[in-house]
Amino acid sequence: MRRSYRFLLRPTSRQAAALAACLEDHRTLYNAALEHRRTAYAKAGVSVRYGDQSAELKHIRGDDPGGQGRWSFSSQQATLRRLDKAFRAFFDRVKAGRTPGYPRFKGRGRFDTVEWPKDGDGCRWDSQPGHPAATFVRLQGIGHVRVNQYRPVRGRVKTISVKREGARWYVVLSYDDVPAEPLPPAGAVAGIDMGVASLVTTSDGGRVANPRHLAATADRLAAAQRDLARKKRGSKRRRKQVARVAALHAKVRRQRLDHAHKAALALVGDYDLIVHEDLRIANMTRSASGTIEAPGCNVAAKAGLNRSILDAGWGVFLTILAYKAESAGRKLIVVNPAGTSRTCARCGHCAKENRVSQASFVCTACGHAAHADVNAAVNILRAGLALRDAAEAA
Repeated sequence: MRRSYRFLLRPTSRQAAALAACLEDHRTLYNAALEHRRTAYAKAGVSVRYGDQSAELKHIRGDDPGGQGRWSFSSQQATLRRLDKAFRAFFDRVKAGRTPGYPRFKGRGRFDTVEWPKDGDGCRWDSQPGHPAATFVRLQGIGHVRVNQYRPVRGRVKTISVKREGARWYVVLSYDDVPAEPLPPAGAVAGIDMGVASLVTTSDGGRVANPRHLAATADRLAAAQRDLARKKRGSKRRRKQVARVAALHAKVRRQRLDHAHKAALALVGDYDLIVHEDLRIANMTRSASGTIEAPGCNVAAKAGLNRSILDAGWGVFLTILAYKAESAGRKLIVVNPAGTSRTCARCGHCAKENRVSQASFVCTACGHAAHADVNAAVNILRAGLALRDAAEAA
C-alpha cells in the first residue's frame, strides 16, 4: 500500500532563502523547456521530447554552476517530466475532442513544488538518525533542514517533495509497502449521504456536522481582499497583503482537511462496510447554464450552492475515507447516485414529488415520512449491499 505523509519544515533563514532559490530555478527551467518546445515546433515543425531535453540538461548545468548546477540533477529531471506529463495530457484531450488547454508558463504563484524522485539521490530522509530529539531531511544545495515530524512513518520512502504554501514550507513523503493497520470488526454497516446542512448522514440516522470553515472566515477574507484591491501592483505592501490573503485561505484548507480526517476516522472505526455515492463533484459545481446576455435561471442560488458544496469538501473527505478504509481493512463500495434521494426506502416508489423539501421526505405512494438524507442513505446502503451480494454470487 502507498501512502503520503506531509510534515512542516523548520528551515533557518539561510535555508529558507536557499529553498526559495531552488524553487525559482526549477520554475525557470520549466518555463525555458516549455519555450524550447514551442519555438522548435513553431519555427521548424520539430517535436521536442523529454529525452531530448534531459540530454541537454548536463550542458545547462555545466554552463551555470552557480545557478542550475547547484541543485540535484534528478530533481531537475522530475521538473522536465512534469512538463512532459502536461503535454501528454494536452494531446490526450485533443484526441478526445475536449477543450485542450495548452501548457502554460508558470508564474511565481503557480509553481510551488520541487520533487526528488528517489531517496538518496540528491536528498535523504532522516539524514541525522542519531539526533536525540529531531528529524532532518537533507536536500542538495540546501543542507539538513529540520522537520516537525508529529507522527511515525512506516514503509519505504519512494519520493520526497518540498512544497511552499505562503510563508510555510512542507516536506511531502511518498511511501511504498506501508503495512496495513486492520481494526477489529465493528459488526455494523452503513450507507452515507453527503450533504451541505450535514457533511455526512448515515443510514442509521447519525450525522457529521458541516463546520463551514469558508463561511466562518468570509468576513475576514472579504476585508483582506478589499485591502488587496487598493494596493498598487508591484508594491511591497501589495505583496504583503497577497501573503495575508493566502494565509487565510491556507488556514481554511487546513481546517477542512483536519475535520475530514477526524470524520473519516470515526466512520471507519464504527462500520465494517461503508457505501457512498459516486459523486461527480466537478459537474455538480459547474456554473448555471446561460450567457452574460441571457443568463440561466436561479444563477445566484446555483452559485451559492456551488460555494457550499466546495466549502464542505466532499472530494477531500471521500479521498481520505478511501485510504483510511483500505488501511483499516474496511470495505468501501461506490454506487450510482441516480434516484437515491427521490426513492422511498420503504416501498421503492421513485418520484420527484417525494422530496417535499431539502430535509423532508414523504412518499406519495405509501406515505412513508423520514428525514430526506436518512432516506437517501438507506437507499445507498441497499444498493451497495446488492452490489456486494452480486459480486459474491459471481
